Amino acid sequence: MRFIETPLNGAWVVDLDLLGDERGWFARTFDAGEFAARGLNPAVVQCNASFNARRGTLRGMHYQAEPHGESKLVRCVRGAIFDVAVDLRGGSPTLRRWHGVELSADNRLAFYIPPGLAHGFQTLSDDAEVLYQMGNPYVPEAARGVRWDDPAFAIQWPEPDGERIVSERDRAFADFRP
Repeated sequence: MRFIETPLNGAWVVDLDLLGDERGWFARTFDAGEFAARGLNPAVVQCNASFNARRGTLRGMHYQAEPHGESKLVRCVRGAIFDVAVDLRGGSPTLRRWHGVELSADNRLAFYIPPGLAHGFQTLSDDAEVLYQMGNPYVPEAARGVRWDDPAFAIQWPEPDGERIVSERDRAFADFRP
């Protein structure tokens, strides 16, 4: 695995080292020791998946309030997404900054998002499937979100070919207030 720093403190893109031969390839997708060596949460307490039938589907921006903040390792195993994290940590030098990365079945990249960052994505293809390794369990009472199009962040989402599909819940999130 290769860890690539992003402009957001504690958020990393993880690339695979493929070991290939005539059969195909093998790669380690997670190593707790490698994550811990970089100060990243090595715990995996829950794994989630989402399937998104249509290109232009946007999910986010979600996070959990402390003390239930959750780290995520996100990978797209079918299709492609534009994955985004926004720093919501008070006192962080990157507060309100965002970083986006294309994750796809073809590029095999993963995005590690630490607690205190909101997360969301927009599908770039039909039939996109996303896997999440969560560092902390989901706590419904701690679930929060900020608007995907909040001007405080000015996220540059890809323009969908057709309609952008956003749930009523995600449309109803309030603007960010530090």
